[in-house]
Amino acid sequence: MPAESEQLFALANNSRAQSGAGQLQWDPALAAAARQHCLRMAAEGPISHRYGGEPDLANRAGQAGAHFNLIEENVAVGSSPSEIHNEWMHSPGHRSNLLNPEVNRVGIAVVAIRGVLYAAADYSRNVVALSRAQVEARVAQMLRPSGVPVLADPSQARAACVTDQGIPSSRSGLQAHFVMRWQDSELAQLPEALQEKLASRRYRYASIGSCPARGVEGTFTAYRVAVLLF
Repeated sequence: MPAESEQLFALANNSRAQSGAGQLQWDPALAAAARQHCLRMAAEGPISHRYGGEPDLANRAGQAGAHFNLIEENVAVGSSPSEIHNEWMHSPGHRSNLLNPEVNRVGIAVVAIRGVLYAAADYSRNVVALSRAQVEARVAQMLRPSGVPVLADPSQARAACVTDQGIPSSRSGLQAHFVMRWQDSELAQLPEALQEKLASRRYRYASIGSCPARGVEGTFTAYRVAVLLF
């Protein structure tokens, strides 16, 4: 991590500690996205969050490999890291981004040119990148306390995931009686309606399927899931 970026990183976490916000973790993908934008700012002169022909912040970060469901950016030009940090702390919008308790990752880039420093800091709330099988395994783990066994073949639930309504027919002879579809970026808990169905003890089996998320803007990360109950 370059010295100027490291200083801004330390200053940000010191200010967050004083405000009661959680500490930020360094994100190399965000740092790469910030550096690309920082180089563009240095070439352009006047600072901006986006220049003509440049992808927006979310797409820049996504293309660099970051996974997130919230992203923000601070930019500045100044003579030193401490001056830039003070600029951000005395600007309401920049201060709000820097101290936002909802973000937990940051990537910072600083480019020195013409006797000044151009800086960009990209803040995000990180989302763990999961494969389809990993999404299904995580949901299966959440279903386990219900005692409803999960079928090994996810094909019917995967087919249900990609549709908006109805329950696809099964070649196995088992026909589902309930389907729950939802989309989330964290997969921290089952939908309440699904929990109620599981608690009813009326179902003998479950099937879990994942498919690509819908309506996700830019490169924000989310997961779409369907659970069938038999």
